[in-house]
Amino acid sequence: MKQLILIRHAKSCWDNTLTDIKRPLKNRGLKDAELVSNQLSRDLENLDISPDLILISTAERTKLTAKIFIKNLKWNDIEAQLNSDLYDFSGETAFNVITTCPNHVNTLVLFGHNPAFTLLASQLGSDFIENIPTSGVVILTFNVDSWESIENGETIKRVFPRDLKISK
Repeated sequence: MKQLILIRHAKSCWDNTLTDIKRPLKNRGLKDAELVSNQLSRDLENLDISPDLILISTAERTKLTAKIFIKNLKWNDIEAQLNSDLYDFSGETAFNVITTCPNHVNTLVLFGHNPAFTLLASQLGSDFIENIPTSGVVILTFNVDSWESIENGETIKRVFPRDLKISK
């Protein structure tokens, strides 16, 4: 069994003086990443999921998001690597990252971008997802032994910031 956890970066700041890859997080992004990662921490205990490898896009906003999630989920002892192929918006290179993952890794966490992650979640999972929002998480499982064989997975969990906020 293979498990894939897709985490889209938190809301970023659109300061026009910075290149796209260097954009940091907005305050709202920081708050949403805290909110979602704390909820995910509770959810993962119930699902008995523990990552084997964390791969992070090289964009500043993604690195900052990963730092918050790793801290709140107590994933500090899990191998985490920056991966420039996850700075991808089409999904092609991100899909290649997944399918070339070593097979000793059973649970893979990716921090990256849209529209790539929404496309991957919808194409690989059992649910159509219109949009993974910033700080959104989708967990997929695949009944296979090899990452190169993944297809027709099951969407077992979604955690989106808007679903955690109490409307007033």
